[in-house]
Amino acid sequence: MNIAIIIAGGSGVRMGQDIPKQFLNVYDKPVIVYTLEAFQQHPLIDSIEVVCIDGWHDVLKAYCKQFGISKFENVVAGGANGQESIHNGVADLLSRHSGDDIVLIHDAIRPMVTAEIITNCIHVCQQCGNAITVIPCAEAMLLTADGKSADDQIARTSLKRTQTPQAFYLKDLADAHAEAQRRGITNSIASCTLFVELGRKVYFSEGAEKNVKLTTPEDIEIFKALLKSENSKWIK
Repeated sequence: MNIAIIIAGGSGVRMGQDIPKQFLNVYDKPVIVYTLEAFQQHPLIDSIEVVCIDGWHDVLKAYCKQFGISKFENVVAGGANGQESIHNGVADLLSRHSGDDIVLIHDAIRPMVTAEIITNCIHVCQQCGNAITVIPCAEAMLLTADGKSADDQIARTSLKRTQTPQAFYLKDLADAHAEAQRRGITNSIASCTLFVELGRKVYFSEGAEKNVKLTTPEDIEIFKALLKSENSKWIK
């Protein structure tokens, strides 16, 4: 099976809104529903698990019913940080699923993920054991020690910008989180960084610039513009 874990545990402080950013309405639809629909509509995705901020579980379930997210399987509480939230989702899946199932971890606030990105992520995971969605680094990258100035650079050809989904076999995810607990690693930024901190190699799958993460009000405006652009294509 291929299972999506949608991480919706954030409170959206940087968005400056009273409700979590994943539940903001854009053109009469919550952001998280756009994300859920991408995985609902993908033929290779069998099941969807959501790790959700406390107090919003019933709202999430209601949206899944309203918008026909029939692959929705369960919702679990988020943790104190992203690593803990993913651990909660993995632990819940282990109670019902085989360790040989593939899990795609995806940010609820990346609603523009495409079918091609999901497909490529699954295929690379099948071939290599895991898959991290990435895009090239197009900007000049400066190395700073004080945050105010720089006298060195990092070759952009040596860098990749990570996105989600990030795919792993369930047994490997569970093992990595168990090892992290033993070693006192508690706040790794993402699953890919956790694997690297543990000395494990990760493999790249192809992302896209449009696969934006909505963290600021400006990101919402970009999302709206992208939706309008997509709608124009459908009209043609």
